[in-house]
Amino acid sequence: MELSLALTFVFALIIGLTLGLLGGGGAILAVPVLTYVTGLEPVQAIPTSLFIVGVTSLVSLSLHALKKRVVWRTGLIFGLAAMVGAFAGGRAGAVVPAPVLMFSFAAVMTAAAIAMIRGRRQSDDEPETSQELPISKVLATGAVVGLVSGFVGAGGGFLIVPALVLLARMPMPRAVATSLLVITMQSASGLAGYALSTPLDWSLALSIAGLAVAGSFIGFWLSNRLPGQGLRRGFGIFVLVIAAVVVIEETLQLLG
Repeated sequence: MELSLALTFVFALIIGLTLGLLGGGGAILAVPVLTYVTGLEPVQAIPTSLFIVGVTSLVSLSLHALKKRVVWRTGLIFGLAAMVGAFAGGRAGAVVPAPVLMFSFAAVMTAAAIAMIRGRRQSDDEPETSQELPISKVLATGAVVGLVSGFVGAGGGFLIVPALVLLARMPMPRAVATSLLVITMQSASGLAGYALSTPLDWSLALSIAGLAVAGSFIGFWLSNRLPGQGLRRGFGIFVLVIAAVVVIEETLQLLG
C-alpha cells in the first residue's frame, strides 16, 4: 500500500506538470493511475480525477493569466457549454459499467494521442492572429467536448487545444492558457454530476491535488523555456502506450 501511494504521488507531480506545460493530458494519466496504481474503482477514480485536474488547472490558469495569455471571451463561452455537456456526461458515467468506462477512456486516449502526435502544420512559434468564432460554433463544440470529458473523467484539454488552434487559429501559448480556463469550468461541472451519487476520499484527493499543483508550477516554468511541438509528440506516444495498457488490463479482467 505504501508503494502504491508513493507511485501515486510521483504520478501526481507528472499530472500537474503536463497540465502546466501542455494545457491538457492530466486526466489521461490520472484515471489509469488512480485505478491501477492507487486501487480505486473506476466510478471513484473518475470524479477524483476531475477534482485533481480542476484544482490544478485553476492554479495553472492563474499563472498563465498573469502572462495575459488567456482569451477570456472564447474560453468562457466554450467553458459554459462544456459545463453543461460535462454534467450530462458525469451523470451518464455514474451508471455505466466499469469496463465500458475504461474502454471508452482508452478510445479517448487513443484519439488524444493521435492529435498530439500529428500536431499542427504551422510552427508553434509562428505568429498568428486569433479570430473570434461564431457563438453557435463555440457552443456546439464546447458541449460535445464537455460531454466526452465528463463521461470518461478527462479534463478535455487534449480536445480543447486542437479545437482552439485549428478553429480559432490561436497561437499555442494562448490555446494552452484558454484550455485551462475551460478545463477548470467543466471539471467542476463533471465532478458535480458524479458527486450526487459517488462519495470521494477527500483526504486522498486533496493530497494528490497538492502534489499536482506543485507539478503545475514546474510545467509552467518549462512552458516558457521549451518548444512545445516535440514535447507534445513525445507525450502522444506515451499516451498511446497507456491506452494499450488499459485495453490489455481490462481485456484480461474480462477473460479472467
